[in-house]
Amino acid sequence: MSETTLDPEDNKIITLARSARARNGAAEGAAVRDETGRTYSSTNVALPSLTLSALQVAVAMAVSSGARSLEAAALVTAGDGPSEADARTVRDLGGATLLVAAPDGTLRQS
Repeated sequence: MSETTLDPEDNKIITLARSARARNGAAEGAAVRDETGRTYSSTNVALPSLTLSALQVAVAMAVSSGARSLEAAALVTAGDGPSEADARTVRDLGGATLLVAAPDGTLRQS
């Protein structure tokens, strides 16, 4: 499946995740879309006292803004893909589609 076969809204969250990752020079970028269509993008956090994946940050941003469920989530990483903890975090808000893309935007998993 190529990026061009995706719904335009799914392409949008992949682009937002790529942009966040590139802007911060982070290992991961993520974006989620809530039930109202609002989007939240983030990168991973790696501090001595706090470590969060990019998906965990994006989901936390959505929840703290009042989201009750997710329509879709995207992770951009050069790594293997989402951890089990990331997948559980996305499922906590309704089991949204989880898209995984390479840094160049190539879809690797959906």
